[in-house]
Amino acid sequence: MDVESWLITTLLLLLVTANGAPVVASSLLGKRWAWPLDNNSRFIDQRPLLGASKTLRGLVAAIVATTIVAVLLGMTWFDGAYFGLLAMLGDLCSSFIKRRLGLPSSRSVPLLDQLPESVLPVWMMQSVLGPTVIEMLAAVGAFIMIDLLFTRLLNLKSAC
Repeated sequence: MDVESWLITTLLLLLVTANGAPVVASSLLGKRWAWPLDNNSRFIDQRPLLGASKTLRGLVAAIVATTIVAVLLGMTWFDGAYFGLLAMLGDLCSSFIKRRLGLPSSRSVPLLDQLPESVLPVWMMQSVLGPTVIEMLAAVGAFIMIDLLFTRLLNLKSAC
């Protein structure tokens, strides 16, 4: 595998891990350790700050899982943890915006759900990982397609 393909694959694996770990943790643990990050707080518009689906369990799962994958890929544990944290910060920004728009927690909004959680870590980690703009766009684009497909499959499963 050439360096360009390896880098795109690495970024994609980190993105999928960071954003998939909270879903896996929720499936495995149910309601255990599902403490809302916003402590059920409301913003000045009286809507939830983030929503009940943004939990400490999900944040920890994302950071730990991304750290493990990063180390397996030859990165430092710190870079993996930082990547996972950045992905979750992007996800929290999406949730904050969706709550301001009056959308319920866990409501899917294509692109708003994927862009912040993928662009933020890829862009902020550019100096560490060294991807070109084309490689970053390829990784983010691939992540968006995977996430949209996965979200659609989950919605079909829950409708059955």
